Amino acid sequence: MKWVALLLFAGLVPVLISWLRGNPERAPIVWTAMGFLPFVMDPWHLIIAPISWAMWPGFAKGLELSLLDFVALAVFLRYQKIRITSPLLTVLPLYILVVLATMAWSGVPMAAFFYAWQLARVMLLFAAVAKICQDQRGPSALITGMVLGLCVQAGYAIDQRLSGVTQASGTFGHQNLLGMVSHFVTFPALALLMVDGKRRAPLFGVLAGAIVIIFGASRATLGLAGIGFVALLLLSVMRRPTSRKSMIVGLGLVGLAVATPLAFSSLQERFTVAPISTDYDERAAFERAARMVIADHPMGIGANQYVVVANTQGYSDRAGVIWNFGSRGANVHNAYLLVWAETGFLGLAAFVLMLLSPLRIAFQTAWRNRKDPRGDLLLGLAVCLAIVTIHCFFEWIFVVYPVEILFAIDTGIIAGLVRQISLEKSLEAKRRKQPDDDPVVAGAREAA
Repeated sequence: MKWVALLLFAGLVPVLISWLRGNPERAPIVWTAMGFLPFVMDPWHLIIAPISWAMWPGFAKGLELSLLDFVALAVFLRYQKIRITSPLLTVLPLYILVVLATMAWSGVPMAAFFYAWQLARVMLLFAAVAKICQDQRGPSALITGMVLGLCVQAGYAIDQRLSGVTQASGTFGHQNLLGMVSHFVTFPALALLMVDGKRRAPLFGVLAGAIVIIFGASRATLGLAGIGFVALLLLSVMRRPTSRKSMIVGLGLVGLAVATPLAFSSLQERFTVAPISTDYDERAAFERAARMVIADHPMGIGANQYVVVANTQGYSDRAGVIWNFGSRGANVHNAYLLVWAETGFLGLAAFVLMLLSPLRIAFQTAWRNRKDPRGDLLLGLAVCLAIVTIHCFFEWIFVVYPVEILFAIDTGIIAGLVRQISLEKSLEAKRRKQPDDDPVVAGAREAA
């Protein structure tokens, strides 16, 4: 059955390319679907694994392909003539090469290859999104799709909470994963809400984000989301104050005041059901084990195999990790330590650059173009990446596929918007240098 599905997905590529060429005005429908798919691929069974290691304890469990991969491939090929530039197109291949290099000394080389394959799919999606976002309609369509997807998850979270679940996880399997995912939608939606009152999608994105964050009852997600909301509101006003932004700031602070007791109530209910043990600090035990691995393996143990090495080579024992499936089957709750242990310092450096380079570019471009409304969206994306970067100190889950593809979409939007602004400034500079009757200027004006 999976081979039939794989053939159907592959057959979709030429059909979609042809449709996009013949219906350019309807292309945003496909772009919206690309933003929506990351939220429903698992429950709708839109992922195929030609090679499946379902019981593997690592985070990449096979050679997987999703419907989104084929849609991204079709979009990439349709807009292949559009050139994009981004530091991620250097950093991400470097990270993939480091991951592939760990196959040489890892205990299970194929497991490392699975993660490299996942990263290659992430890079394809990033490139496709960056091309889409050369079109003014691209960012809005993608964010609308992500908002729709988060609304679906909010619906699941509400149903789970009404059913007595203390920590709603939607269809992502864990509340921490759903919380991390929510960052990639909520902050860009809030940024758009502050500058555009005509569209309803940003408002629904903020409300859906608040629902999944509160009902998820994750301490890190709740705290970081609150910090991110306040930071984005204040930075947006500082960047370019408007009456609408002042109104949104006021409403936002009221919303935070209302949401805070709900969040505390959700946390209290969580800890009533599952109190925190004062005798055992699991996070600290995980970190001790990871640091032992790093000390013994400066080049890394191989991507996607921390759990196996930590248990079979005695690191979890010596670090005092307790014996139960949940603890012994978990990665260290720190993405940086996990990447460092698995891929060495070179892998860690590439990983950090992958996170920080688009953050810097988004913030820098937003601040240099204060009169451009696209800068507000860039600022929202920058705050999102800053919060995710901090969140990685408390969770390892950035390396799973659902998070990395949303990272690819957000950073692809950044690359596209930055190129839009750069090209327009370049054309404007040419207009100023050349007389109005110059044919080059006339052609550039017509193209713009």
